[in-house]
Amino acid sequence: MQLGDQFHLGIVTAGLTATMDALTSVFGCEWGPEVGGPTTVRLPSGDAVLDLRCAFSTSVPRLELVRSIPGTLWEPAPGGIHHVGFWSDDVAADTAELARNGYVLEASRNGPDGRPFFTFQRSATGFRIELISTAARAGLEQCWASPAQRTAPAQRTAESDRP
Repeated sequence: MQLGDQFHLGIVTAGLTATMDALTSVFGCEWGPEVGGPTTVRLPSGDAVLDLRCAFSTSVPRLELVRSIPGTLWEPAPGGIHHVGFWSDDVAADTAELARNGYVLEASRNGPDGRPFFTFQRSATGFRIELISTAARAGLEQCWASPAQRTAPAQRTAESDRP
């Protein structure tokens, strides 16, 4: 894992449309479609099906707005930034490296091959990192592509992409 693998900043919000509108008004952000849906996630308390939904900015720096889910780690963070997202060629190895550096696993999801597909880990200071398998790159890039560049509907399935 390298700093150059960082590709988005995640912001969890209770008001997705209002947050989009505010960021568009201030920074001129444009947004891809809202995507996501029921997703099985492994939490410290066990597996849960959560309605994970988000939208990505179409410009960089890439912003991900995530609909909040009360009672989970997907609640708005003090100061606004919820997590920093990184591509990972080996989510299991990078997760283990973060654990060796004091990061606690908060949530994960395996892909259809049974290997870790994404993880959320938090440091003792509260800094949260999301690792996402590079196997998801082509699908996620559709979330911020212009409508003319999209090759398929920006729908996520439980087997192919992660919110």
